[in-house]
Parts: sequence; structure tokens; C-alpha cells
Amino acid sequence: MAGPLEGLKVVDFSRVLAGPLCARTLADLGADVIKIEPPRPDVSRAAFPNRDGMSGYYAQQNSGKRNISIDLNVPRARELVLRLCDEADIIVENFRAGTLKGFGLDYDTLARRNPKLIYVSITGYGQRGPWASRMAYAPTVQAEAGFTHNTLRHFDSAGDGRKWTDPLSHADVYAGLQATIAVLAAVRKREVTGRGQYIDVAMAAVMLSINERAHLDLAGVDTGAEPGILGASDGPHFVGPGGEEFVAAQSIVGSNTFPNYLRAMRRMDLAQDPRFRTAERRLQNYEALHAMIQTWMLSFRDLRTLDAQLDEAKIAIGQIRTLKELADTDWAKQWGAVHEIPDRRGGSYLIHGYPWRFSDDELGMRSAPAFRGEDNEQVFRSTGMSESEIREAIDAGILVGGLPASVKSEAQRPSLAVVDMAETREP
Repeated sequence: MAGPLEGLKVVDFSRVLAGPLCARTLADLGADVIKIEPPRPDVSRAAFPNRDGMSGYYAQQNSGKRNISIDLNVPRARELVLRLCDEADIIVENFRAGTLKGFGLDYDTLARRNPKLIYVSITGYGQRGPWASRMAYAPTVQAEAGFTHNTLRHFDSAGDGRKWTDPLSHADVYAGLQATIAVLAAVRKREVTGRGQYIDVAMAAVMLSINERAHLDLAGVDTGAEPGILGASDGPHFVGPGGEEFVAAQSIVGSNTFPNYLRAMRRMDLAQDPRFRTAERRLQNYEALHAMIQTWMLSFRDLRTLDAQLDEAKIAIGQIRTLKELADTDWAKQWGAVHEIPDRRGGSYLIHGYPWRFSDDELGMRSAPAFRGEDNEQVFRSTGMSESEIREAIDAGILVGGLPASVKSEAQRPSLAVVDMAETREP
């Protein structure tokens, strides 16, 4: 079904995560997104599990997009891409700064042809400045931007001499989402001015912007025993009466939150216990305090009853679940939190659903992720190319890819020309 961004055309030059997530979010909201892959495909296609050159990782970030594969090193290839960019509303790319300029696909060049174009670039440290040319991946940007430092402060070593950090690519994900926000703001501004604009997104700056404790870290303040903020790291772990592991949202040490536990336990007298009178003393006697609260929690007949009493004291708890366990809950089923999309061979991928609902737009299920070059013919027909011109482009090695022969007969989308899937030159 049509979404709120129906009518917007997006050309997605990006790969792996930050850019693809931005473009996929626009597709989720109804935009027509065309992903452009070189003959050497997006590296995420090779992730595991993988069938026929399609991984679940790639499917999650690229479902709902059309796909063309074009070799920009071949003469006349750029002319075809320029046709797409002339008709586009939005360009998304996340190459190292300046990469697309060498192909004549930078903002200045495209904007002269298409002044309404909105062009967003996502890099580690921005398009200019002393770090513009640095390679950047989520773990390295997270290390530079204070995220890893904070993680290591609150997580113990694995016991084998190594320190482990958060395995999720926060810098990529947040950068993709912030890029989406900026694009939507630029679309709104274009409605007023009639002009597009360039958006420079730096992953390091994004990590600063989403750090809720940045004010504390920048000030260099040592809060001592008192938690500096209401942060996830301050939430204690407990075991419920049925053996469920859960996390409470409030610190048992902090002076603002400790009284809530006393109210829930009906034990206000503990405020006068010498061991617990101050945050510093509570931290020194943390194990005794935690054990006392844990014993009280285990006195309940079930977790639901305990949750009700904690809720009365304004203490939220969350059961520690796997994502698969969350997907099996009544909430996930009611919300539509998981989407099942076809894998083109009778199977399917399970990926996350939409994080929003609209009162006036009903978003349909995502379509199957496209194979590299699957939509070559369909896309370029729409630009006015004739069948003979398309065939010439295929024969010349400009347009490459297509449906693998093993899935061609079962395709659920229009059948397209199949060309050798072997890797060739990369732009």
C-alpha cells in the first residue's frame, strides 16, 4: 500500500548498513528506492546465512528496493545513471569522502542538472576537515566518540584477558536514522523554496548527538557513588519468582531512586539503616542491599504480581529475552513487530516490522529483496530506453547481474534478463 512518501524517487548508491538503512527507511515509508550495485556487489550479500547470493543481513537492509547493477568503468555507463539521477528526488551514498566525484556523480554535478535534488552523504567524520579521508566503521567511530569508553566502564572483562564491547553497529544505525531525519527536513524545505540541498552526515557527530550523558562526559564530572544520570547501566539485574531474569530501570544506589524500592517493599525504615543512609554507603554495601531486595522479590507468587507492586512505586522492569522470545509475545503479534518476507524459493526471511503506525496511511508488507541487477530492464525502460538500447547496454557489459537461473522460474517479480553473475570491475 502507498505510504506517506509515495511519489518520491530515491537513488541509493550506498552499501552495507548506514546508507542502506536510510534508504530502506524511506522505502518503508513509501518512496520508490532504486539501489545501484557495481559488478562486485554489496559485501553484505555474502553474510551468513546465505542462499543464491542473498543473505538475511542484506534482505533486512534492502527489502522493498528495486535493484540495478551497472559497471561505471564501462564507457557510457554514467550516462545511464545520470538519467536516473535527473529524475530522482533523493540521492543516498556512504562512500569515503569524494569517491563519487571521480565518477561525475557528486552533488555539485548532479544539482546543476537537477536543482531540486536532495543529496545525503554519510561518512565517519564528514566531507571536510583533518579526518575526512579516514576509513570509518561503526566499531572505530564508536571508539573515537566515547561510546566504547562508556561501555568498557560498565562491562566486565570476559575473563580471558580481552575486553568486550557492544556487538551492535550503533554508529551505522544511528547515522542512517539521523540521515533519514535530515532528508525529510530537506524535503519539507524544498516544498517552500523549490530547491534541493546537500546533507553531510558524520557518524562521529551522530554518536555525540545521541549520547544522553554527553553533558556529563564533556564536563569531566565525577559523580562518585551517585549515578550521574538515569542510564541503562544503573539498572540492577534480578531474578523473578518463576526464575525469570529481568532488569529494573532504576538504580538501587541513587538518592532519587532508592526510596522507590523502600516504598515498594514497605520498608521505609531501611532509610535509617547505617549501611544505606547515603549513596556512598549503599555502594559499599551493594551486595547486602541487592540480596535484601532480591529476597523480597522472590516472596511473590509470580512476576506479574511483583510487576504490579513495582509499578505502584514507579519502578519499571523488563524481562531479559532473546529477540525470538519477544517475537512470540502477544505484544509482538499485535503490533506486527516481525515481518516474514519471501526468499524467492518458497522459504522466507524473518526481519523486523515497522516502528510506526499512521492514522491515514497503512503500510503494506515489504517486498522480497532484489537480486543484483534484477530490475535493470524495468528501471531503464521507465527512463525511455528502447529494448535495443537496453540490449546493447547488456552486451557491452554496462548492465550486469539479474536473477540466478536457480530461482528464475520461481520469481515473484517480473522476469528480467539474466547475465553472468561473476564479479567484474568495481567503480
